[in-house]
Amino acid sequence: MHNTDIRIKGYEPLVTSKELQERIPTTKEVDAHIEDSRKIVNNIILNKDDRILAIVGPCSIHDPKAAMEYAKKLKEISLKISDKIYVVMRTYFEKPRTVGGWKGLIIDPDIDGTYNIEKGLVLARTLLIDIIKLGLPVGCEVLDPVVPQYIDELMSWSAIGARTTESQTHRNLSSGLSVAVGFKNSTNGCISNAINAIKSAALPSAFIGVDRLGNMSVIRTSGNELGHLILRGGNNGPNYYDEKVEEARQSLIKNNLNPSIIVDCSHANSGKKAYRQERVLRSVIDQINFGEESIRGFMIESNLKSGSQSISDDLNLLDYGVSITDECISIDETEKLLLSAYESLKGNKK
Repeated sequence: MHNTDIRIKGYEPLVTSKELQERIPTTKEVDAHIEDSRKIVNNIILNKDDRILAIVGPCSIHDPKAAMEYAKKLKEISLKISDKIYVVMRTYFEKPRTVGGWKGLIIDPDIDGTYNIEKGLVLARTLLIDIIKLGLPVGCEVLDPVVPQYIDELMSWSAIGARTTESQTHRNLSSGLSVAVGFKNSTNGCISNAINAIKSAALPSAFIGVDRLGNMSVIRTSGNELGHLILRGGNNGPNYYDEKVEEARQSLIKNNLNPSIIVDCSHANSGKKAYRQERVLRSVIDQINFGEESIRGFMIESNLKSGSQSISDDLNLLDYGVSITDECISIDETEKLLLSAYESLKGNKK
């Protein structure tokens, strides 16, 4: 055995998902809200509900207190627009990194490289339940293939990021997720990888994983028919324009897929400039009003305060409510954007 684990520094026991669910349980009210919100999200994706899905929230959550304050404000906004726009809070706890950097609240909750993952799981699960108790559904990016065992039953929507859309592991995982899953186009702007991922995730699958008791298992899935495309732009520029959306719609139809598209107003579509999300959203709403039925929603990166900040060695120096990853617009700016989109949609007599 001396040739095994040459680069492994050690193993630590981790709470099982069943134990964590028992330690931090849901309530009947929370379960009922999740069931209702999933039905709404699924019907929007399938074009059975003519509302527009809005995935809105921080690029990444690093401070649960600030996230709860944000959630309360977002809930108030959502009530004003709910007959046209259905808001799901973006609750991202894992961050894929091109090279290095902070990997998110679940993996490194203390933002210091100590990787207290059990603490991160406790914080994430507690926060998600608290947000849902407000009556606000939550959506997460799925990155680590085991993490969904701890939070899957709380989500109403999920996403696979641009760097993992091509991953067979994530395609298999998506085929068993309990919620609709959006696949982002690749960072180079190519949508074919995401379309292949949607097709792959719709098929039954089997893969090696961990069950809720912590046992190594063969996990068999039935396939996820609620895969959809997220346009996030690419290295060659944005892809939210009319002709790009039309091209994506036609590609989905050509592949016998539900032509369901969500436009990410951030990332390459905004050139990672948070203020440009407004122009992207304006274009998206105009396209919807002009009859583009394939657009089922949009994503906005938003926080209590605008901008972003670098992680300091002294975490006490961090500004409250400001992103430590990609820059965001403020919750006040978010309210203006959502209300403006709502008024435009309301004016559409369709």
